[in-house]
Amino acid sequence: MALQKGDKAPNFTLFNSDKQAVSLSDLAGKNVIIHFFPAAFTGVCTEQLCNMRDNINYYTNLNATVLGISVDSPFTLGKFKAEQNYNFDLLSDFNKNTIKDFGVYRENFVFGMNGVANRAAFVIDKEGVVQHAEVLDNPGNLPDFSAIKSTLEGL
Repeated sequence: MALQKGDKAPNFTLFNSDKQAVSLSDLAGKNVIIHFFPAAFTGVCTEQLCNMRDNINYYTNLNATVLGISVDSPFTLGKFKAEQNYNFDLLSDFNKNTIKDFGVYRENFVFGMNGVANRAAFVIDKEGVVQHAEVLDNPGNLPDFSAIKSTLEGL
């Protein structure tokens, strides 16, 4: 079951596209927006992350850190980040522990690929508590960006 509003977000340590370890606990005192996405270089995932890229100043002004998480390798995420000029960390959950801890593990995806992240968005407050949780059943849909913004504005 996916994390819900009011749940304590589980800590994780994942490698970013620069092969540096990033832990949720290191971001204590900041609001964090986590976007889970099924796979790099796919249309809807690119659109999801480009929306965050294009609005990064808005999120930064609300003391929020943006993270993107998928099961892609750090090397794949590095190419994806460079190609799309993403201005936030993309983290590799290659071993699928974090997507399971957040309850966004998707058993079946397209083309027989198994074990990716559901498309999802979470807003975690400065104390590590989930304030917004959205897990999409249809990977072709985008998260509700206005709900993410409203949640952040209320923190």
